[in-house]
Amino acid sequence: MITARKRRTGLVTAAGALGGALALTALAGTSNAATGGNGAPTPAPAASGDHQAAAQDASDARIEITPAQGAHHVGTHDPVKVTVSDGKLTKVTMTAVATGTEVPGTLAADGLSWTSNGPLERATTYQVAAEAEDAKGRSATQNATISTLSPANDFIGHVSPEDGSTVGVGMPVTVGFDKAIGDKAAVESRIQVSSSSGQRVVGHWLNDERLDFRPENYWKPGSTVTVTLQLHGLQKRVTFKIGRSQISTVDAKTKRMAVVRDGRTIRTIPISSGSPEHPTYNGRMVISEKYRQIHMAGATVGLLDKNGKPAYDIQAVPHAMRLTASGTFIHGNYWAPDSVFGKVNTSHGCVGLKDARNGRDGRQPAAWFFDNSMIGDVVIVKNSADKTTLAPDNGLSDWNMPWSEWVAGSPTS
Repeated sequence: MITARKRRTGLVTAAGALGGALALTALAGTSNAATGGNGAPTPAPAASGDHQAAAQDASDARIEITPAQGAHHVGTHDPVKVTVSDGKLTKVTMTAVATGTEVPGTLAADGLSWTSNGPLERATTYQVAAEAEDAKGRSATQNATISTLSPANDFIGHVSPEDGSTVGVGMPVTVGFDKAIGDKAAVESRIQVSSSSGQRVVGHWLNDERLDFRPENYWKPGSTVTVTLQLHGLQKRVTFKIGRSQISTVDAKTKRMAVVRDGRTIRTIPISSGSPEHPTYNGRMVISEKYRQIHMAGATVGLLDKNGKPAYDIQAVPHAMRLTASGTFIHGNYWAPDSVFGKVNTSHGCVGLKDARNGRDGRQPAAWFFDNSMIGDVVIVKNSADKTTLAPDNGLSDWNMPWSEWVAGSPTS
């Protein structure tokens, strides 16, 4: 979490958070637009870690993924490339977010590059995870989430979750646009969202570029949600399923997290949340990304020690799941002593669970929680000292807006 209170909000290109693109160019009143409107992909918000992290030498290895994090409209025949300088690649995986299908690739004999093999699927979100080591054996990691183009070339909007995916009960339907929408009522009137549960679903414009849909309460487990878009006599349909209900509540005061599945508590886990100087947000958050390892560095969010060095720089934080766009994660922590968990809040705003280095011990609480969580699961934080209201558009935090206000934000309701 960004502790200087520079709370970035807005939709991020999350694993499983952006899916098929929508042909709404005519309604938006814009020409074809690149992500961010300037031809460059929107950078992913930086991750923030734990200030209890043990000091470690940063790796000299520098990994670059092309196309870069957040890229849309990637051609299905354009190869994805991973390169490294001052080191060698040790592992690269590329998977389709919705299905988990791995894309084959070739690692060069010299370990300096990796290239995907064969064509990609259209309108699909992929996650690329790369690992490397420098000459001293120090590890480096890099991740990117990209989306391929859809059959039409003039798509400027993106809908999540992906067609055919299964998500948790807290996952809103999000339609993100590359430029501000003027006639919101005209655009929203072309989009219908329904659920087999019969729940009333209403759209709300969180900003000029993002339209979300949700029911008053979480989706019913086992239901099917259908998103239908109509334009010029053509129709596009996205269908996804709601899995079991899992709602985990972090109590920053007791330093425990209760994991409730389908109404029954299945595990209580000791945690360490934000320190008094950097408290964790209170409120309802939704898991939008999952990474088995991710690099977290204080410098990326302006957190520096008095000597100007990063407050923390952890190359491979294990079992990390994003909760907000501004940098709140729930993740594994192997550097803090056992006495911290359930006893002391020590982080810069993230929620830490006991873990092993590299996340290789499946018996650890963080590994268990990662393996038993899915995109769209709800994580609630309560009793934190933080007094800031969590913005609904900070990640997938829609559920923090009262229903009456949500309905009022729809020009078609």
